Amino acid sequence: MKVLVTGTEGYLGSLLAPLLLQKGHEVIGVDTGYYKVGWLYNGTELTAKTLNKDIRHITTEDLQGVEAVVHMAELSNDPTGQLAPHITYDINHKGSVRLAKLAKEAGVRRFVYMSSCSVYGVATDGDVTEESPVNPQTAYAECKTLVERDVKPLADDDFSPTFLRNATAFGASPRMRFDIVLNNLAGLAWTTKEIKMISDGTPWRPLVHALDISKAIACTLEAPRDIVHNQIFNVGDTTNNYRVKEIAEIIADTFPGCKLSFGEQGSDNRSYRVSFEKINTKLPGFKCDWNAEQGAKQLFDLFTLIDMTEDTFFSRGFTRLKQLEYLIRTQQIDQDFFWVKK
Repeated sequence: MKVLVTGTEGYLGSLLAPLLLQKGHEVIGVDTGYYKVGWLYNGTELTAKTLNKDIRHITTEDLQGVEAVVHMAELSNDPTGQLAPHITYDINHKGSVRLAKLAKEAGVRRFVYMSSCSVYGVATDGDVTEESPVNPQTAYAECKTLVERDVKPLADDDFSPTFLRNATAFGASPRMRFDIVLNNLAGLAWTTKEIKMISDGTPWRPLVHALDISKAIACTLEAPRDIVHNQIFNVGDTTNNYRVKEIAEIIADTFPGCKLSFGEQGSDNRSYRVSFEKINTKLPGFKCDWNAEQGAKQLFDLFTLIDMTEDTFFSRGFTRLKQLEYLIRTQQIDQDFFWVKK
């Protein structure tokens, strides 16, 4: 299958593209290159040919002969979304819907969209399912709901979208991120020997390893059309719902000599447990291979191998907000987040 993947130079894309290539798919990448500086280790044997292009500039010509699009290239996570909410809506909502419409126009038959369990926001009535009402608390999460809303009506006999609501990602990736909870706590445990929580850690978060997200995408692309057509799947495993304090305790137990303390109830009210029964019973071949304990051990082993330093952990290349602020401050990208031509 000829697959166009947006965001191939990102945290997930640098794992997904090699996996699809290994499975025999032809992969074309698209990435604007905001995060090229953040390369933690040499962990991929195969890389995809990648167009250096903003998704807002993709044309139907770029999509000729493409059988499936996997769309991941958006401004990622809540702090980044709040940096410039109008640009978040421009890229994450309008840009993503435009891409889906272009794909349909170009004859692309499958469109896999990376949504997020963050659309559930605050949920207190048991494990939420794909049928539960959404309650987005941030611009990032709201854009995910808007894309789902606007792309679903495009589905027809020739165009088949699927929406993957990923749990919070974790785990090692060459294009590493340290601004997501388990990875961040692991980095703190390694570099400072201390996890000092500013909250009591009681909110719930579902977790899923980056490799398991990649596996879910591959399974979606290879599944019979009628199983995934215009469907939403929560991506993860129900056993991988954790309180934030439990994640911190797992990290502290894995990293020798790490001190752990908690604060008062925090201002972040997002808390949700998620049911992943649908994807584990309906999507052929999908089952998570990782849990938080395994992910913590993977990161400990990686940090040991590369002798990771405090400067590396805190550098801008591995935190989305820091890198975008740097590109804006140095006027490498303009007010609309387009690269400035020198």
